[in-house]
Amino acid sequence: MSGAPPAIATLALTKDYGAHRGIFGLDITIGQGEVFGFLGPNGAGKTTTIKLLMGLLHPTRGTGTIFGLDCERDAVAVKRQVGYVPGEMPQFGGWRGAEIVAYVAGLRGGVSDAVISSLAKRLDLDLGRRYREFSHGNKQKLLLVLAFMHRPPLLILDEPTGGLDPLHQQVFYELVREARNEGTTVFLSSHVLSEVEHVCDRVGIVREGSLVIVGTLAELIGVRVRRIEIVFAGEPPLARLGSVPGLEKLDVSDHRVTGILRGEVEPLLEAITGQRVVDLHSREPSLEEIFLSYYSGSAPTG
Repeated sequence: MSGAPPAIATLALTKDYGAHRGIFGLDITIGQGEVFGFLGPNGAGKTTTIKLLMGLLHPTRGTGTIFGLDCERDAVAVKRQVGYVPGEMPQFGGWRGAEIVAYVAGLRGGVSDAVISSLAKRLDLDLGRRYREFSHGNKQKLLLVLAFMHRPPLLILDEPTGGLDPLHQQVFYELVREARNEGTTVFLSSHVLSEVEHVCDRVGIVREGSLVIVGTLAELIGVRVRRIEIVFAGEPPLARLGSVPGLEKLDVSDHRVTGILRGEVEPLLEAITGQRVVDLHSREPSLEEIFLSYYSGSAPTG
């Protein structure tokens, strides 16, 4: 892959709808073969970003490229490289599932009937039924078939598991892992944290149209913030605990002390040396707690 352009690259990419709605100054680089999770609540700017990458919106300023192709100027060529699940359901009316798949496969070219059959079978999707008769979940399954069936080098998936039951969510995760093993790049937007924990190599968190952090799951979860709970046999050494660097939000209840530790553990252990400790718990925050910290205005700075 030496010298290969990134699968996705944006530079100051902005779509400003006014009233601070849109996406602002997005700088992001996603390498080929990476699975990238784009996290944020509804309205944070995820779908706007994806529409800019797909050439469906004109940016206010800035640029985006896919495999070195300009997302706006080379939109047709970009679409040939991408399997896309949109955030909004398209309308196919009275067409049967098989007719929709055949039509899109004809536009794509080179789509294997065996791959289509395998995807439909794994997702329990009856392609003989009319689209308008599909449940929301079956419409979502059809979009997944359309996105994966031509084995594109890049998948751009906007909230791809909406409407899927837990069993077929697991099938989706398997499809993503298989695609990654074949070298496919995946850009996955979601507000479901467990989704990215299942499949993503790196995660970006977007808040009110701005990217607030990008990192691997290990970096985000291991951001050196721990929840601490210590139960002492006697009176807690509050003065010594109060002097521990990064130990915050101390709460004392009888012999039990809880708090948040930002930084190293050693100073805390030194502070309780010589004390009789009945119980001690230290745990890293979950991805959900990390995510929420960026929406409560108290983002960790480890």
